[in-house]
Amino acid sequence: MKIHEYQAKELFKRFHIPVPEGAMAESPEAARRIAAELGREQMVVKAQIHAGGRGKGGGVKVVRGPDEVFTAAGGILGMNLVTPQTGPSGQKVRKILVEEARPYQTEAYLGLTLDRNLSRLVMMVSPAGGMDIEEVAEKHPDLIFKEVIDPRFGLLTFQSRNLAGRLGWTGAKLRSGTALFENLYRLFMALDASLVEINPLVVTVDDQILALDAKISFDDNALYRHPEISELEDSFEMDPLELEATRQHLNYIRLDGNIGAMVNGAGLAMATMDIIKQAGAAPANFLDAGGSANADRVARGFQIILSDKRVEAVLINIFGGILRCDVFAQGVIEAAKKAEVKVPVIIRLEGTNKKEGQRLLDQSGLEFSVARDLKDAADKVAALAGGKK
Repeated sequence: MKIHEYQAKELFKRFHIPVPEGAMAESPEAARRIAAELGREQMVVKAQIHAGGRGKGGGVKVVRGPDEVFTAAGGILGMNLVTPQTGPSGQKVRKILVEEARPYQTEAYLGLTLDRNLSRLVMMVSPAGGMDIEEVAEKHPDLIFKEVIDPRFGLLTFQSRNLAGRLGWTGAKLRSGTALFENLYRLFMALDASLVEINPLVVTVDDQILALDAKISFDDNALYRHPEISELEDSFEMDPLELEATRQHLNYIRLDGNIGAMVNGAGLAMATMDIIKQAGAAPANFLDAGGSANADRVARGFQIILSDKRVEAVLINIFGGILRCDVFAQGVIEAAKKAEVKVPVIIRLEGTNKKEGQRLLDQSGLEFSVARDLKDAADKVAALAGGKK
């Protein structure tokens, strides 16, 4: 789960991570009131969407005085902001952050996340702040410095000092930076985050360290421990089908292809998407119905796939184990009878009660194409969908 920058900065304050003064607004009038209360000579108006690169798309403006804040807010609110992370469709801006503009000397990158290759948390810094970290990693990997965190001991002081030193900080800045890194780690662990980023992390002209930006993502599986975090979710920032799938407790991610896919098991889902690509088509979604899904849950997943107008064919790939093939077949039949199925549906069943599942499909009176194996299923669905990528 992602949250907005203004929300992340409020959490930063709780953990004593310094941020500029500011507040969120949803109208130009509210933005002007905030600017008047701040009383700063220069201020920044920032679009609040779940994507980086907002400045490149015109979503960040540096202005002077409440009147200019009002004008900038009017231009940003309601705009369809397109950034490298939103894709060409962009994202509508419904909220802005108005905050003081603090002049600074240097900018850096700071991030904390899980390195899956190491099975450890890794804190990273780079003096190339303000740039996309992916671009830095590709073009200047020597400018990224890491400390691997042992879960038995947590982030140790010497590691924080090492990172601060890599940024050229000494004296008071080294001490402040060390404390900031340790507070960031405390936030990460206390809130079950999956990613925390500050880009840029700046040293102001008066030698203060300040988080000019804030990005936090949370582990969805731990949100039950943090109801106050769950309340921060902005449904407008989610794809409508992904939002509905979340409400139905389904693991669904919308992709850019034209082949709808339903599978039970994340590993099998990944393999299915690979095979669809190899067949010359592209998956429209990742949908894992789960090993313990029942007929009702399967039906809801099938309906979500069919709700995507880009879907030109559906591939259902089930390995019957905990979820028996006959239970799955019954769910698909129920969903197909409720929905108006206008696209071909290819089904591959293997495992527990396979024959019973096939019998139910054959006797349903519905037009399903049953595949011999996974390759046959992928070839059929790609051919029926025109092999479009």
